Amino acid sequence: MNTAVNLTTPIPVDGLRARLGFWLRNDATRLLWPTRCLACEDPGLDGMDLCFACEAALPELEAACPGCALPVPEIGQVCGVCLTARPGALNEIHAAFLYAAPLDRLIPRLKFAGDLAAGRLIAQLMAERLRRAPQPQALIPVPLHRARLRQRGFDQALEITRPLGAALGLPVLDHALIRHRATQEQSRLSAVARRRNLKDAFQAWPKLPLPEHVAIVDDVMTTGATLRAAAAALKRAGVRRVDAWVTARVP
Repeated sequence: MNTAVNLTTPIPVDGLRARLGFWLRNDATRLLWPTRCLACEDPGLDGMDLCFACEAALPELEAACPGCALPVPEIGQVCGVCLTARPGALNEIHAAFLYAAPLDRLIPRLKFAGDLAAGRLIAQLMAERLRRAPQPQALIPVPLHRARLRQRGFDQALEITRPLGAALGLPVLDHALIRHRATQEQSRLSAVARRRNLKDAFQAWPKLPLPEHVAIVDDVMTTGATLRAAAAALKRAGVRRVDAWVTARVP
């Protein structure tokens, strides 16, 4: 945890834009090689590893339910299912995009091919959109279990969260959550089985001071079972508000 960061003072929007611009301008690789679109390999836009066509095709999620991040007719509207659902551990869910092209090429490129440049691009795209969301005091990546981390060699949520935090001027608490129980691959399970699979899978790091408002960060949300299990662990540790920030919501 970076104790030098003031967790209570909001950063002006102009300051956020300046930090994002500074981060992009000082990426040494951009000074040596021209950008190349990570989704289709065409020449990229200035300061972005994405071409004009893929940037224009990004599946924007302008109006989404804050309870489940599914599209709704108007910004701020809560869907019928969430209106009748019991309150859960997550206060709000914010997805930057729907899971569709070109995100369905970028996210697997990070997650399964280990292309960390894709993680930086995803963070850049998220920062441009999630600065409109209520800003937490810190970001917490959804952790992998240590066995999965050894197998994969990196944590895709952390590789998104670090540059996202740098772009928005938010501290990243990468040891705040522990995935202390190995679980099955969520993508192979039904919604009910996903919730059962993640029961008591997460634990907040003992004795680590946590701010009152945090956002947990992950790449893709399908049912939200992982995010809710992680949020429940943080609520048990005393965090008052837990939001979820995800790259893409499966429609």
